Amino acid sequence: MLDLLVTHASLPDGRRNQSLAVQAGRIVEVGEGLQAPAHETLDAQGLLISPPFVDAHFHLDSALSYGLPRINQSGTLLEGIGLWGELKPLLTHEAIVERALRYCDWAVARGLLAIRSHVDVCDDRLLAATALMEVKRQVAPYLDLQLVAFPQDGLLRSPGAMANLVRALDLGVEVVGGIPHFERTMAQGADSVRWLCELAAGRGLLVDMHCDESDDPMSRHVETLAAETQRLGLQGRVTGSHLTSMHSMDNYYVSKLLALMAEARLQVVANPLINITLQGRHDSYPKRRGMTRVPEQLAAGLTVAFGQDCVMDPWYALGSADMLEVAAMGLHVAQMTSQAGMRQCFEAVTSAPARILQLEGYGLAPGCHADFVWLQARDPVEALRLRAPRLRVYRRGRCIAQAPSQTTQIHLPGRPDQVDWLAKN
Repeated sequence: MLDLLVTHASLPDGRRNQSLAVQAGRIVEVGEGLQAPAHETLDAQGLLISPPFVDAHFHLDSALSYGLPRINQSGTLLEGIGLWGELKPLLTHEAIVERALRYCDWAVARGLLAIRSHVDVCDDRLLAATALMEVKRQVAPYLDLQLVAFPQDGLLRSPGAMANLVRALDLGVEVVGGIPHFERTMAQGADSVRWLCELAAGRGLLVDMHCDESDDPMSRHVETLAAETQRLGLQGRVTGSHLTSMHSMDNYYVSKLLALMAEARLQVVANPLINITLQGRHDSYPKRRGMTRVPEQLAAGLTVAFGQDCVMDPWYALGSADMLEVAAMGLHVAQMTSQAGMRQCFEAVTSAPARILQLEGYGLAPGCHADFVWLQARDPVEALRLRAPRLRVYRRGRCIAQAPSQTTQIHLPGRPDQVDWLAKN
């Protein structure tokens, strides 16, 4: 007897009336009209069953700290970094753990079951790293948390950052991070990229760098990142996050840069909500929005994901762990309004970040983990349009969150008494 049988499901690839058979936490069969006895049967009623959402770029150590010790008045990236520097001495292990666990609760409720979080290692106490390692252990039964050793104040600019980053990796942090554009000079930024990539290559680790998060078109560290990836044989293991300076670069240089990135099989994470909030703050009009060139990167064959980046912290006052909100903002800013473009935006918060995180057993094929979300929508485009409620969230074949369907009663003469949010075409 099966543990779970899902029937009458629509899948993200367009297949309809599909059934998913689940045994021992894995999907064992997918097909149309499967019939078998099961301990639990879920009739999806033609609605969308999707793999879980994945956030490829987040800062869990600062999440939900909004207003501590004060609010970012200018809204700029640099004031946010300065404010975080004021907050760090006041942090406690217990407070970081409590806020992070609360955010992970939000994530599960939204069907977000994998997060890559950058963790600041420029505090000699390594407080954030030790706290998030504890969180990682606690949430492991229901959420995959991957940690990046991130020298927030600059690897070479901050005393002790190099040693602290190595210490964090020794604690079990899995990914090497960096922030070359925040070093004192362009040359030091390039040096930091080389050193960090060599460290990752020596340890067999992945790389994810905050790279060129700037409106300066001359911030070109992603070029060095691509070159070092090639030199060290790290193809497919390196991610450049943000890359907002590409928004301001001239087209000729970008045409060269995209080819270099494609050769290196560099991966990209854009953060639509935060990129368009923090960038362009020094412009009057026309005002740059700052998000990197997502359609061009996809056309070059790069894997591109969207990240939440921040929620209620020194950089961003909003957010709720809703990756559909992130994807919807991405499609608006990138003008990816074709049917194909909108589906790519849905993939940017599901399958694309899963590839970047190298998640084992992700997907809706036989052999994959039985991790999926039942959404009140019939396809990915409708899910984006409606920010579709997550009716149920499954982890290893067990329901770990559920919510009622969204309905509205209306009282208008001659009209139905209930709004049907699903399109009829």
